[in-house]
Amino acid sequence: MKRFFWICFLFLIFTPLFSAEAPVRILFLGDSLTAGLGVEPQEAYPSLIQNMLEEKQMHHITVTNGSISGSTTAGAVSRLKWFLRAKPDILVLALGANDGLRGLPLDEMDKNLDSTIVLAKENRIRVILAGMEIPPNYGPEYTKAFREVFPSLARRHQIEFIPFLLENVAGDPSLNQADGIHPNAQGHRIIAAHVLPFILEKP
Repeated sequence: MKRFFWICFLFLIFTPLFSAEAPVRILFLGDSLTAGLGVEPQEAYPSLIQNMLEEKQMHHITVTNGSISGSTTAGAVSRLKWFLRAKPDILVLALGANDGLRGLPLDEMDKNLDSTIVLAKENRIRVILAGMEIPPNYGPEYTKAFREVFPSLARRHQIEFIPFLLENVAGDPSLNQADGIHPNAQGHRIIAAHVLPFILEKP
């Protein structure tokens, strides 16, 4: 009986030392900006965020980059459905830039993103929506309306919102590739540092 008591006592004392935190899976759904077009896969900001989490000893958090260059919001729902089998806990939704650059109807973009957010929430996935902006040469009306789609969705669904994914990177030649659109390796490092606090923030 005494031996059993000591076994139970030691178990209670040392269990916290060996208990691992519950795994957390982060899924990034984006286009070339998030896929890392023009840089090495390990230089894209989702991979950098994984590294930063590991540096913080957060080994229970894993990152999956499900981004595809050239994609629009039209394929967002079907792509999320495919990734549901991996049971993501957090979705960083970073789509819409190509919709804007192609001048696609904004009501369709809104509808596509809305459906994706609804699907994520139905599956108890925490959603972080990244805001996008387009160059002013698309006209002030379209440019403003495009920008407003993202905060409007965030308010509608009461989800976390990154006002602009490319904050402090867009428009800076030293942080972008020759096309002036896609971030270089240094630009991705800035994006990673910008996005990480939103992920770590308690919902």
